[in-house]
Amino acid sequence: MKVFAQTVNLKDDPEVIAKYKKYHSEIWPEVSEALKQVGILEMKIFLLGRRLFMYATATDEFVPERDFPKYLELHPRCQEWEDQMGEYQEPVEEAGPGEKWAMMEQVFDLD
Repeated sequence: MKVFAQTVNLKDDPEVIAKYKKYHSEIWPEVSEALKQVGILEMKIFLLGRRLFMYATATDEFVPERDFPKYLELHPRCQEWEDQMGEYQEPVEEAGPGEKWAMMEQVFDLD
């Protein structure tokens, strides 16, 4: 099993943040099913101010650079979801070129 974390900011607008939270309280079933199909076992997103932190576990075969784009092709609603969420997000300062969700480095594990 692989574990990874990523971060992105929401736009600095209370209405945008409220919409983002509302969408995620009622995630489209096609999106959650497609994520599972590409190997995501668990995904949680946390919010502090406008900073999002995503924690996910995946199968050993999961490769984020390959499989997140692959999930977008499994159902038209997945790309629609990503496009809509992209309207609310903006990269963090530390993100690399072309990177929306910036990959975070794990620096501690209690186990």
